[in-house]
Amino acid sequence: MPKISAIIITYNEEDSIGRCLDSIKDIADEIIVVDSFSTDRTREICKEYNVRFISHEFEGYRDQKNFALQQATYQNILSLDADEALSDELRASILAIKNDDKWDYDGYKFNRRNYYCGTWIRFSEWYPDKQLRLFFADHGKFGELNLHEKFILSKGTKIGRLKGDLLHWAFLTREEHSKKMAKYAVIGAEEYHKAGRKATIFTPYIHSAWGFFRTYFIRGGLLDGMNGLRICSTYAGTAFRKYRMLYKLNKKGKSQPSKN
Repeated sequence: MPKISAIIITYNEEDSIGRCLDSIKDIADEIIVVDSFSTDRTREICKEYNVRFISHEFEGYRDQKNFALQQATYQNILSLDADEALSDELRASILAIKNDDKWDYDGYKFNRRNYYCGTWIRFSEWYPDKQLRLFFADHGKFGELNLHEKFILSKGTKIGRLKGDLLHWAFLTREEHSKKMAKYAVIGAEEYHKAGRKATIFTPYIHSAWGFFRTYFIRGGLLDGMNGLRICSTYAGTAFRKYRMLYKLNKKGKSQPSKN
């Protein structure tokens, strides 16, 4: 039977980490929590589940998860966020391939269902929200931006699908959503600037308008009612702020004197 290392990164997750750990305690042979020096009860709760609790300075989501990956004992990795948990169906799907030794793929994707302000979102580009979270560690690494990080498998690898949802308690209030998206806009702009992305004065308007149209109309956000409208509007506003800041960073970079 193949063994699984579960990796989770945390910072002040006392309200959600217990639910996450409950959902994987019968699946993971090892649970590694990499914590960014939480000031709440995150550590105490984790100790109740006999996890390997490692304190590590936060340097970005991508880098933190790659650090967690390096701490794993086993090659089969289950990667979760603290505000996520496996549904019963997904837990059964993972147990089935584990118990039957049917690891036919290098990684497995499954759907993520997002909870927002009292309701489970069905559309708005938030469902099925496919995620690659079960994979072989040596067949890739966490890449892309240090904000919207994801595990990227090497060329030639095969990806399978599992039944069941990964449950994600995204935002409980509109205020929490707006605050976090404002933070993400800043991080996203800085990461894009470091990566050499460019923006013109028109870019924020184009991305904002297209983002709202795609999520609200094409991806069915209007079918999620008022919460769908809020999600898509916030998405558009975040895109505008991100590219507006990127434009300013580009201009500032050009105005800096060159160093000889």
